[in-house]
Amino acid sequence: MVCVPRSRGVAAVALFALLLCVPAVRAEETADLPYHQQKNVVYAEVHGVGLLLDIFTPRSQPNGLGIVDVASGAYHSDRGKIRDHKRARMFDIFCSRGYTVFAIRPGSIAKFNGPEMLENVNRGIVWVKEHAREYQVDPDRLALLGASAGGHLACMAAVSAADAKARTRVKAVAVFFPPTDLMNYGGFKIDISGDDQLAQSIRRLITPKGSETIDADRLDELRTAFSPARLVKPGLPPFLIIHGTADFMVPIQQSRVMVAALQKADVPVKFIIKEGGGHPWPTIHEEVELMADWIDEQLK
Repeated sequence: MVCVPRSRGVAAVALFALLLCVPAVRAEETADLPYHQQKNVVYAEVHGVGLLLDIFTPRSQPNGLGIVDVASGAYHSDRGKIRDHKRARMFDIFCSRGYTVFAIRPGSIAKFNGPEMLENVNRGIVWVKEHAREYQVDPDRLALLGASAGGHLACMAAVSAADAKARTRVKAVAVFFPPTDLMNYGGFKIDISGDDQLAQSIRRLITPKGSETIDADRLDELRTAFSPARLVKPGLPPFLIIHGTADFMVPIQQSRVMVAALQKADVPVKFIIKEGGGHPWPTIHEEVELMADWIDEQLK
């Protein structure tokens, strides 16, 4: 069964909840970690604010390949998002296979809007490529990952680097339950021109500061420009998208429209549907293993 909002009200509540919070995945920390963690590396400076990433290098033999992980949930990038990815065993799984993982924190909605966070993701990708030799990874064979808001930003980074020669181009993109179409969320167009809390939250995501009185047509333009499903072009790298059927935060419809757009553009895409999966689900590490298998195929 595909769980998507049955009314505009439910869709609005779901999207508003996504902008506010994302529940953590429950799992115990592993005592013998397969990685070394380097915390709070500054990868860029914006308006005097340092942007940070953590680097997870494998204890075992490195395979020479890198993962760029966009650590953002509900468009927040506090350290708790790194812990969420640890609980999903992302770093354990990838580092045990020899990958070096760069967990980028692109900033939070309290400081940056969506397009600015996207620009910060792109800064992070460029930093990784510029430091690839230092960390013994191939800059031309990077995979880009993300979940929820991080998945949205990862998709945006990929579709905005359609040119194969773009500095932010990656070899593969793999995401969990990403918002992809802000114009059609759960099958409905949500009115964001009003003064309710949801409308204000979405406007804060897509508009520059000081644009509170922007007109409805311009809001639609900005929503479209921040909807990766509407920006897909031929020639993009392959995608893997994983989504649960019981996700009430981001309806599975959001992944379906992205998959359809990629297929229409003849971009390779694999879609894994998790029956009964929420946002997220307790055994998501099993799908992280599937993601790692897929990335092995794309990069090796």
